[in-house]
Amino acid sequence: MADLDNKDQTEMDPADMEDVEEVEEEETGEDNSKARQLTMQMMQNPQILAALQERLDGLVGSPSGYMESLPKVVKRRVNALKNLQVKCAHIEAKFYEEVHELERKYAALYQPLFDKRSDIVRAAYEPTDEECEWKQDEEEELTEEMKEKAKVEEEKKDEEKEDPKGIPEFWLTVFKNVDLLSEMLQEHDEPILKHLQDIKVKFSDAGQPMSFTLEFHFEPNDFFTNTVLTKTYKMRSEPDESDPFSFDGPEIMGCTGCTIDWSKGKNVTLKTIKKKQKHKGRGTVRTVTKTVPNDSFFNFFSPPEVPESGELDEDSEAVLAADFEIGHFIRERIVPRAVLYFTGEAIEDDDDDYDEEGEEADDEEGEEEADEENDPDYEPKKDANPPEECKQQ
Repeated sequence: MADLDNKDQTEMDPADMEDVEEVEEEETGEDNSKARQLTMQMMQNPQILAALQERLDGLVGSPSGYMESLPKVVKRRVNALKNLQVKCAHIEAKFYEEVHELERKYAALYQPLFDKRSDIVRAAYEPTDEECEWKQDEEEELTEEMKEKAKVEEEKKDEEKEDPKGIPEFWLTVFKNVDLLSEMLQEHDEPILKHLQDIKVKFSDAGQPMSFTLEFHFEPNDFFTNTVLTKTYKMRSEPDESDPFSFDGPEIMGCTGCTIDWSKGKNVTLKTIKKKQKHKGRGTVRTVTKTVPNDSFFNFFSPPEVPESGELDEDSEAVLAADFEIGHFIRERIVPRAVLYFTGEAIEDDDDDYDEEGEEADDEEGEEEADEENDPDYEPKKDANPPEECKQQ
């Protein structure tokens, strides 16, 4: 009987064999499709994603256990290497101290140029024709006819408008062009920042603890009487004795703002709200007026105070971390390259850094699409229907 079965199988019609193969492929395709759907559902579950991320975080950087398996004599030599590393950290700290001294030296060389920039912005100095001559890139070069046409249009616009002084709203435009700063701006901040004339960086004197101060210079205005608002950042450039291997250059340890002398009714960091309160016994209703904090760029000058213990709540830590990032960015990027952030050229350069990553991501997506097309189990009709969360309302 077994021989007959084998004979039947060997003599099976080739067409019947194809039918069997097609059925098996359909079953396999259904299994793969179900697996994909199940995976998609799991990846859309935030609890599963959080658990997966926690598991991955635990795996990253986990010790291999090799160190524990080493003989005592080898561990002793590793300790010697670690002591050498501590000495390297102290040398690195000295390096950054000298870098700070170089920054102080070159800040004095930059300052006359920054002062002239300020004079042009606030109309204290009118640049000469020679100073205004700018050689355009080859891509920007225009024909003589186009230049003449552009000149006529500019002259016509100048006749229609009043002659502006300096470069109006220079610093406000810089702030609005930079995402990190524009996120801090509120609509009620803009009329004030139109009066901002300059931002300067002042470094601590030689021999003094490492620090830098941001000075915001304002023209006389109706909002406050200060002519300069300051923010000072205290820095440390030495390894922590309790954790010397964490040293990675100077770090900001704290910052202090300044008191803004607001004119009456002009303080944009506070707002007045009215609340209705109902008496529990009599049932009468009264209106209570309260003054509460208000979102504003000018809260930048009132950072959270760091207690002597150095311990902060999570909200204060987040505010200070963002504050340090902003202060560092203003010092390192905004002040030295203000005109390029005003024109948007510096922003384009920053975007170029991300374009490369974007192109890589596009390539990966292209590869995935190609893999799907070559996958015999891929069913585009099923993917054409997005999950409920992705459908537009």
